[in-house]
Amino acid sequence: MPHHAAPVARGDGVKPEPVSDVVARLLRDLGLEDGVLGWKAVEEWPRLVGQRVARHSRAVGFQQGVLLVEVEGSAWMHELGVLKRELLRTVNRHLGAGRVIDIRFVVPRGGILR
Repeated sequence: MPHHAAPVARGDGVKPEPVSDVVARLLRDLGLEDGVLGWKAVEEWPRLVGQRVARHSRAVGFQQGVLLVEVEGSAWMHELGVLKRELLRTVNRHLGAGRVIDIRFVVPRGGILR
């Protein structure tokens, strides 16, 4: 149903519910909401951290509250380690407080795959 359309009550008095609301409730009820939102951080990493950082890093995973980020060498690992608190704040502000409890930076063998 388009967002601009008003819900219409059926003859039995039950109003249709947007699928997005049903899915959100289902994820919450199944305890999967945090994981889905964590993966959203992976998807949106470049937008959240900006071009400069995104050129040298790539979020690749999320598990049990930890965002895994590949970085381009030890210098970038150090720099992002210094920025870790700020990055956590930025990610959690976007996703909702406390979704990501840590960010783990790794230098992959063979470099970052783009």
